Amino acid sequence: MIVLASASIDKLRQVPMSFWFNVAIVIVGFVGGIWILRRIREMNKIILMILICLFLSMVGFNWIYQRNEPHFLTPLIDRIAPFFPSKGKH
Repeated sequence: MIVLASASIDKLRQVPMSFWFNVAIVIVGFVGGIWILRRIREMNKIILMILICLFLSMVGFNWIYQRNEPHFLTPLIDRIAPFFPSKGKH
C-alpha cells in the first residue's frame, strides 16, 4: 500500500504547475459563481431584468457588428444585420 501511495505522489509531482493553476482558477470561479447566484437571488427582479436585457443586447450587437454569432443563430442574425452597422470585410 505504501508503494502505491508513493507512486501516486510521484505522478502528482510530474503534473505541470500550470495545470494546478488552472484547477485553482476553476475552483475559485465555481465558488464565485455560487456567491454571485446567491446575491442575484436577493436582487430586485426589475433591476435584474434590466441588467439581463442590457447584457443580452450588448452581446447581440457585438454578434451583429463582428458577425461571430453561433452557427445556429446565423439565419436570425442574417435577417437583422442589414438594419445595423457592421464591421464589413477588409
